[in-house]
Amino acid sequence: MALSTPHRITCADGFELQSTLHSPAGPIRGVVLVHPATAMPASMYFAFAERLTDDGFAVVTYNYRGVHPSGVAKRTHAGFLTWADQDVDAVTRWAAEQYPGLPLLAVGHSFGGHAIGLSASSQQLTAAVMVAAQAGSMRFIHSIRERMLVAMYLKLIGPLCARVLGYMPYARLGLGEDVPAQALLEWSRWASLPRFYFDAPNVDAAARLKRLRMPVLAIGLDDDPWGPPEAIDLVCEHLTGCTVERRQFSPADSLGQGICHLGFFREHHAATLWPTVREWLRRHAPERG
Repeated sequence: MALSTPHRITCADGFELQSTLHSPAGPIRGVVLVHPATAMPASMYFAFAERLTDDGFAVVTYNYRGVHPSGVAKRTHAGFLTWADQDVDAVTRWAAEQYPGLPLLAVGHSFGGHAIGLSASSQQLTAAVMVAAQAGSMRFIHSIRERMLVAMYLKLIGPLCARVLGYMPYARLGLGEDVPAQALLEWSRWASLPRFYFDAPNVDAAARLKRLRMPVLAIGLDDDPWGPPEAIDLVCEHLTGCTVERRQFSPADSLGQGICHLGFFREHHAATLWPTVREWLRRHAPERG
């Protein structure tokens, strides 16, 4: 049985992140960092982490600053680059220090996948998995209804809340955890750009992704209205130093159960979708003789 222990990880700027270390009962073959999607709490990934411990991995789950616990978003000045440059960096370095010499891998969900590419610390990784990490430009959303809904939240409600309340109250809307104002406003700007943050000069995203050198498994989901294959592929095209393996999953791959943008890590996909990721991670962190 996995042992789960809470830890506080200190970032370079002094901010302390809440994290959980999931440790296997036996020998450790490698360490997996789980970078969450925007507005998603670390607890969403606990079941997935426990399955990875069955494979001999130590797994680190954590919350981005300002996302969890509730009530902190308004008091936190942080955007996506803060999460990539400070939070992801701190978690990666902490894990490398705790387990020197072991393969260091990462699984990133939505922005968590982008965070792998954006963070300089990801150069320490042995391999990485990106799930539903699409270029989030609204032009990729094929459904007119869905595009209008996203525009309502990102262009109207979100910016208004960010400027008036000081944060985006996703929890009240039943859409996840609250998000700091800076992150919401960045998301709003990037969503209007044809190539998402690759068109934002202050991000320098192409150069950030180009510096990585590792195998990457990039997963897209056929019923994800926000991330059609071309949006996933745009991100993959910038991983020029990586060996990228692309996979697409549909509800048919999980007994007809829907997946959508946020569903891959729901436990009811454990026996159908997760084995592909688990096997891929095992392949890139062989057991030690």
